Amino acid sequence: MDFSRLRIGFVPMSDAQMHPFDLRNFVYYARKRNIKFEIAKFNEEYDVIVLSPRADLSVWSRYQGKAKLIYLTVDSYLAIPPFDIKGILRGLAKYVAGEHKNLKLNYSLAVRQMCSRADTVVCTTLEQKEDIQNYCKNVHIILDFNSQIIRQEKLDYKVGKCINLVWEGQAENIQGFAQIKKPLLELRKKYHIALHIITDLERRKYMNKYREVSVLDDLRRIFGSAYLSNTASGNGSFVYLYQWNLEMLSRIVTGADIAIIPLNLADPLMRGKPENKLILFWRMGMPVIVSSTPAYRRVMVQCGLDLCCRDDSQWLAKLEELIADSAKRESVAIKGKAFADQYYSEEEYLKQWDCLFQSVLGK
Repeated sequence: MDFSRLRIGFVPMSDAQMHPFDLRNFVYYARKRNIKFEIAKFNEEYDVIVLSPRADLSVWSRYQGKAKLIYLTVDSYLAIPPFDIKGILRGLAKYVAGEHKNLKLNYSLAVRQMCSRADTVVCTTLEQKEDIQNYCKNVHIILDFNSQIIRQEKLDYKVGKCINLVWEGQAENIQGFAQIKKPLLELRKKYHIALHIITDLERRKYMNKYREVSVLDDLRRIFGSAYLSNTASGNGSFVYLYQWNLEMLSRIVTGADIAIIPLNLADPLMRGKPENKLILFWRMGMPVIVSSTPAYRRVMVQCGLDLCCRDDSQWLAKLEELIADSAKRESVAIKGKAFADQYYSEEEYLKQWDCLFQSVLGK
């Protein structure tokens, strides 16, 4: 496609356009296709405007210009029950935090209005697409492209005296470990196990802006005495914490034996997560066990694997199966990597974005 004559505006997650979401989505595509764009201003004319999930919905849902609007979504806000207290307060919180210029008390309604105004919407799961199609018929499922953060792939599947489990992600998602605390501690009675967590050391509550919280405090609340913050003297902890680092991420991950992705299945936003993290681990050649969300179940079935868990007993059984069988660890890891490389390649990713723009521009 010829983008040279188009004026394209972009509303990023952050003004510096360095937010991971921007770099793994539109900005990545634009760089690969040599597309020039600028930060969109509401009162100026464009041919296309791309809205990140942090765009001000109270403003852009009222946009009356000629530009085609591409709205990027991430979370399953339309799946939240109408009387959920967090859902009710989310619109007010965005207004107070300055993310919305105008007060939209019902945030789910604001999302629906934005979907109705957009010419196309990008989401991350089939379930989200089905919800959004009630408001916009042109919906595309496109995930983050994350292979550029991989520096190393796993090649050795033998284990030493300690079985090393690993997780990476945003600090607020550490709460998922409360869901599998019991099976982890039960396995610890039988095996020498260590859990390695790669994330930010601090997080902010309430719109990621207010009240700084230490991740160490979160880990102490979840694991109690099983987590020790001081280990240089020789004391061994069940949990080890690493600050997220682009250069070292894949080295730490591939140095472990099994990757895990626990989520609270009772939370609609957690249950609605896409398979991004699973694909990232698979790209690194890791065997992965996950909570049984719709997206994870779907991808596991497509890959021919059975490593989704609904409850403690399944987490216990599937973890112990991989712990005890190095051949099984290697086979599921190789199968997962082959699947990710084939169906989530850069070529496929760029084709999805090409198709998105073609659907908007009618070419």
